Amino acid sequence: MTRRVPVLFALVAVGVLFAYPFWWLLSASLKDRSHVFDNALLPSPVNPQNYTEVWRAVPLLAWVGNSVAVGVAAAVAATVSSAVVAFGFARFRFRGRTVLFGLVLATMMLPAAVTMVPVYLEWHAVGLATTQVPLWAGNLFGSAFYVFLLRQFFLGLPAEVFDAARVDGAGPWRQFTSIALPLARPGLIVVFVFELKAAWTDLIRPLIYLREPELYTLPRGLKAVLDRFGQGGEAQWELVMAASVVATVPMILLFLVAQRYFVRGVVTQRVEE
Repeated sequence: MTRRVPVLFALVAVGVLFAYPFWWLLSASLKDRSHVFDNALLPSPVNPQNYTEVWRAVPLLAWVGNSVAVGVAAAVAATVSSAVVAFGFARFRFRGRTVLFGLVLATMMLPAAVTMVPVYLEWHAVGLATTQVPLWAGNLFGSAFYVFLLRQFFLGLPAEVFDAARVDGAGPWRQFTSIALPLARPGLIVVFVFELKAAWTDLIRPLIYLREPELYTLPRGLKAVLDRFGQGGEAQWELVMAASVVATVPMILLFLVAQRYFVRGVVTQRVEE
């Protein structure tokens, strides 16, 4: 027990270090304008009306709904499409498979800025450049990182299970949906959460594609809140902080709900290795 004390102390210290920024943000969101940056961890006096004021000033509820819709669509599209491709690379043998998989991984070395303009021109050509569709529809073609991650999960599944299913007459699609997906559920959940978080915090694409405030996602809405309340000598930073808390809390709750799947996914990968 004595040997564990330094480890526990280090874990607590690191936990406090990582929790401090969010605690500071939460505290600042409850302060009045003159005390936002006083670095006090407990607001005095407490001003919860900052949340009601920013809620009335901007359509936060609509932005939250947009972020949920875009995030879920992006996560589902990335998870399903990447799983299909990963299963193909893991279970099918065909000429050039290794080279093709290497090319898929090579796309991770390509900066997003390189394809930003061509992709925008493609969406503009089909008349969707000012909608929310470009924020998630690109995931229908999979992601190289997620393909690699899920392929490792599929390769770790017992080959005997698929051989038995093949003998019983199950085709590739039945094997994928009835065997591979249930057994790789921890990996699928990790991919889903990763992509949901990426879509939830994405600012670049909403800045490029979204023009109407009613279509804004939360990051694009926070940029609008910052432009409106965070400029000039009478900046209302307490409102900016309150809106930032609204955007941050859902991801914290999502991680708390899904953390056991992250741990299970790491353990599974270690066992396979």
